Amino acid sequence: LLWTPGLVAVGRVALPLHSELSLPWDSTLKTDLEEIRRVSCSCVISMVLLKTVTKEKPPFTVSDKVNQDVSVKMKNFLKIKNFQKNFLKCCGFLIIFLLVFMVFSWLHSFSISRCQSYITKLIDWDKLQTTSLPNLKYAKPSALQLPRTDVNILTPWLAPIIWEGTYNYDIINEQFKQGNHSIGLIVFAVKKYIQFLPEFLRTAELYFMVGHKVHYYVFTDQPEAVPDITLKTNRFLHVAKSEPYKRWQDVSMQRMESIHQHISNWFYKEVDYLVCADSDMKFNDYVGVEILDELVATLHPAHYGTKRNHFPYERREISEAYIPADEGDFYYMAAFYAGTVKGIYKMTRVCYDGIQKDREKGVEAVWQEESHFNKYLVYHKPTKVLSPEYIWDNDMGNRAILKNKRFIAVPKNHNEIRN
Repeated sequence: LLWTPGLVAVGRVALPLHSELSLPWDSTLKTDLEEIRRVSCSCVISMVLLKTVTKEKPPFTVSDKVNQDVSVKMKNFLKIKNFQKNFLKCCGFLIIFLLVFMVFSWLHSFSISRCQSYITKLIDWDKLQTTSLPNLKYAKPSALQLPRTDVNILTPWLAPIIWEGTYNYDIINEQFKQGNHSIGLIVFAVKKYIQFLPEFLRTAELYFMVGHKVHYYVFTDQPEAVPDITLKTNRFLHVAKSEPYKRWQDVSMQRMESIHQHISNWFYKEVDYLVCADSDMKFNDYVGVEILDELVATLHPAHYGTKRNHFPYERREISEAYIPADEGDFYYMAAFYAGTVKGIYKMTRVCYDGIQKDREKGVEAVWQEESHFNKYLVYHKPTKVLSPEYIWDNDMGNRAILKNKRFIAVPKNHNEIRN
């Protein structure tokens, strides 16, 4: 290829000379020269084209190809790394969310008692302070002589039975004050029973938990009829809506449901103890902290001396309130009972569940919620028992054992009121 241009030049010069000098020329030589000339021109054109092309940068070199492959791999690698990073972030957020959800679920399932138990563990025990009772003057108690011999003052499970003359109120009242507790008094005044509410509240202000913080919880279907009475210091009145069922039995049974529901979303925030009372009653003398304990029930004034087999328990096995004939301690009246918020919550929950199951079976216990209340107390013994002093009806006359009548029924026509 390097000699081709020279041969082409020689050919271009030789052919004109041959013509001008008229040298002998045969057809074979001429054909060969023409072929050489044609080939040489083609080679020259090829060289020119090749030279022109080689002046431009080729599409890629070996090193560029390697760099492109590395660049593509690097981009893919970075994409994978970014995906992994984002995936790990999502997993981290998911794990944190699950942990937070588990913690809230755990806290939600924590009962009030467990929360209180956990809080007590956080107490700095070295900083606990002791408080002493004031100097009180009272008669010396006897370890050999009972304060009263005409009545029983202790149950077989060591729960005291509260009678007049069996305790010193000044001592237990001072002890109670050290805890800075508050008490809630629950009363239902539905339909015609609203007429008893003014007297109930008036006498409660005179005799109920004097000197202590009290919240009145009035359940009624007539909020506008609740009297606007003047309350003493640290006494509060709250009104809650209640359904005016047609049957008085249903009105009575709804109490367990209402108390149970309001404890979990309201009462526990304000009080430590709850006392539940009928509205057609009034306080006749002081009722104080002697009635408070974990779970407190009152002996029915008509059955405190009745034999077990004559108790008006629910005896039908189909009912959830059923109590066998050979079981039971006392017959308690559901018109007056008390306890801690936790104690009342557990009791009302069990009784309400029993009432619901009976409804599903088309059964109603003989004495509605009072039958379920007594069933509960057979297998969950009260920690304190109140004597009939705390729920007496003067229509029953007087009894020598009654030294006081602290909470009494208001005279009324039951049939007219319940109609």
